[in-house]
Amino acid sequence: MAKVRTLFFCTECGNETPRWQGQCPACNAWNTLVEEPAPEKRRGGRAGTTSLRVASAMPAVRLADVDTVDSARWPSGIAEFDFVLGGGTVPGSLVLVGGEPGIGKSTLLLQVAARLQSAGHAALYVSGEESAAQTRLRSERLPERAGDVLFLAETRLESILERAAEHGPAVLFIDSIQTVYTDDIEGTPGNVGQVRECAARLQRYAKESGAAVFLVGHVTKGGTVAGPKTLEHIVDTVLYFEGTGSLDHRVLRATKNRFGSVDEIGVFRMGAQGLVPVENPSALFLGERSQHASGTAVAATLEGTRPLLVEIQALCTKASYGAPQRVSTGVDRQRLALLLAVLEKRAGLPFGQLDVFVNVVGGVRIAETASDLAVIAALASSVADRALPDDAIFIGEVGLSGELRAVSQLERRLAEAARMGFRRAFVPERAARVRANGIEPVGVRDVGALLERTLS
Repeated sequence: MAKVRTLFFCTECGNETPRWQGQCPACNAWNTLVEEPAPEKRRGGRAGTTSLRVASAMPAVRLADVDTVDSARWPSGIAEFDFVLGGGTVPGSLVLVGGEPGIGKSTLLLQVAARLQSAGHAALYVSGEESAAQTRLRSERLPERAGDVLFLAETRLESILERAAEHGPAVLFIDSIQTVYTDDIEGTPGNVGQVRECAARLQRYAKESGAAVFLVGHVTKGGTVAGPKTLEHIVDTVLYFEGTGSLDHRVLRATKNRFGSVDEIGVFRMGAQGLVPVENPSALFLGERSQHASGTAVAATLEGTRPLLVEIQALCTKASYGAPQRVSTGVDRQRLALLLAVLEKRAGLPFGQLDVFVNVVGGVRIAETASDLAVIAALASSVADRALPDDAIFIGEVGLSGELRAVSQLERRLAEAARMGFRRAFVPERAARVRANGIEPVGVRDVGALLERTLS
């Protein structure tokens, strides 16, 4: 029996090397090389090339001659889902939906399949993890009627493409990409070679047939989609489903979108009848906000094009052990360390012997620096044990010298705050001239001026 030739693939960039190394020579990532069987060489091409047997050469055309009428989006009717995609599903696109097991990926896509089927766009739902009976039971508790959706329990890629060519669906759902395999690649389903090859062939199918393809991807402990990082480069759109089992809401976030804005989020509430879109996310995250309590401030962040108000809580207490703790949830830990240093150096607040805990209520992750001022205000409020004004929000970036810097699209943030009933907004001094109906911008020069106006 001939020995199977193996190569080592990088799970971050997909680079292949003949031998194992501690560091990938292409992307310099450590401990990312895994051993997989080498793809067999095919006639007329090199090893690992991806092509459909029915593929034909496409003629070159002038961009001015391309008809864009056929590229109209297909709205599903699920407002938050369509918003994250940029207005609806684009024909011929390949979308990856990632998330932890049990978070609701399959439920959401089954609802989308039922809505698109009802709108006249034929849907084929392929599952490699559930039988037809299991999917039928899940569909019966959904408000959407999924009875007309075609279902296929299959994991072999060649069989999936044959059935897709037979039925000609407008939308194809693959649940999940880690269970699909092809006979042309050695190895078990879910390995680097199988995931990359299957995704590339499904991409070719989407572009040639004009059908939209949705892939479900499982997330690893590190928070990334299992399989090679090149999977995210192959697809047109990457959506991540975020949430925890203790919360009844889920956040759908776009981290890549060739047809719309990135970092858009959609908020859903998980119930007995599936996922229900939340029309006012700010009201959801501020619904149980503590009144007249120290260590809490409201920030106005911008997720893509949507302004979102979130509550930031801080707790500073005397350290019980030798080394003070720095714990943050929803805020970057390095950014928190920077803000603590600014408060200690520029405002004279001692944190050397204090445990510091910072939390963004609702499980929201904040990446932009416009929330710096709210984090600073919450920390100072907790140290002084004095409550901040209940009708105020805090918007601004904090520099290393303690100065406050303006942020983008302040008007939209202020308008959202005014809609939620806030009357004052503490902003950088240079941005105080911005006006919004129903809310008063209060300009502050630096961190010390902020503490004087709010806690003195």
